[in-house]
Amino acid sequence: MNWLDKVFAFDEHGTTVGRELVAGLTTFTTMSYIVVVNPAILTAASIPEGPSFVATVLVAAFGCYFMALYANRPFAIAPYMGENAFIAFTVCKLLGFTWQTALAAIFIAGLLFILMTALRLRQWIVDGVPTSLRYSFAVGIGLFLTFIGLNETGLVKLGVPAAPVQAGNLTSHPVLVAMFGFVLIAVLVIRKVPGAILVGIVATALVAFVAGTAPPPHQVLSWPPSVAPIVWQLDFRGALTWQAFPIVLTIFIMAFVDTMGTLIGLSARAGFLDKDGQLPQIERPMLVDAVTTCVAPALGTTTAGAYVESATGIEAGGRTGFTVFVTGTCFLLTLFFGPFVAAIPAQAFGPALIIVGLFMLAPITRINFADYTESVPAFAVVVLMAFTFNIAIGICAGFVLYPICKLVDGEFKQLKPGLWVLTGLSLLFFVFYPYS
Repeated sequence: MNWLDKVFAFDEHGTTVGRELVAGLTTFTTMSYIVVVNPAILTAASIPEGPSFVATVLVAAFGCYFMALYANRPFAIAPYMGENAFIAFTVCKLLGFTWQTALAAIFIAGLLFILMTALRLRQWIVDGVPTSLRYSFAVGIGLFLTFIGLNETGLVKLGVPAAPVQAGNLTSHPVLVAMFGFVLIAVLVIRKVPGAILVGIVATALVAFVAGTAPPPHQVLSWPPSVAPIVWQLDFRGALTWQAFPIVLTIFIMAFVDTMGTLIGLSARAGFLDKDGQLPQIERPMLVDAVTTCVAPALGTTTAGAYVESATGIEAGGRTGFTVFVTGTCFLLTLFFGPFVAAIPAQAFGPALIIVGLFMLAPITRINFADYTESVPAFAVVVLMAFTFNIAIGICAGFVLYPICKLVDGEFKQLKPGLWVLTGLSLLFFVFYPYS
């Protein structure tokens, strides 16, 4: 194993091959639900589920291997939750853009990430994002995903103009299966079962097959379907228009904030931060994120980046890139379960979205609601994401309201230059947004 130690520096990081192996498996089990949930969400954008499944797996494997071998950090990469829902439900379903245009917009944002990372401008802008807004983004996206899960499972359905939403038929068999799935996943999470979400999805799918509320797969194992129908299907002509400008801007801001917050949070937990609270060589994992953000749409899926679930592998002792090298290898092995993944119904993956939404609500306790200059913008972010069914509007509203609230209270000095850049971009977003 000397060659492994040379590549990953186990001794230097105070770890072993065995510990890193366990950490990699732990990380995989906690985030493996993405191979089911991401393709299911992207069907709303008309991206075919089989090829989408393969693209999800390949992007996750590429990102993990690149992080392992270039940055040597235990941060797993995969298509982001939240961004996938934004593309599927806001960009494609609500605004009417094609998925090819949406993926081209992501690719353009990825190129900007690479350029800004190389010029060291990316951290300068992200440093300007107030902490309260960072927390509110996670909370808003959590509620957004929860609503999607409630709707997909039939627990909630569209109502009438005076009451826009209402309860679904809670005694119908599909909804009862979905409720079983939610309770099952909740129990598994409470009992800290490894891979609780994935285990719950699979178990609920099996119940749905047996109960006859969803057709079972004809086979479980097979060779992966071809990813060719969605590879490099990028509509740059549609993405490079004023109508698409808000989409590029929002993808840019969302991935910007997600990545920085995740990297710093994971590094703090792993003990990687220096005495000044900075992550040494942060440009390496940031470049991995930027490059993977370009690879993802090229292969046919949405924005990818570091996953907060990597914290489970870090808690298990993962300290080097070998952790996510193991995780990436596990992702590749899932390619041979395509028929089963494609057959998993909304009754099974919908409850997982609701639970993930719950996890994302946790940062709300870190928002200072007693300080209205912090809570008003944060509140606007959360409620506008959920009640406009549009993540972009919530994020940009926060960037516009925050400086206004601080200026009114005479706290001009708290506003960093990077925030003013984001405020200006957000104002442009509202000016050029393709209102229906």
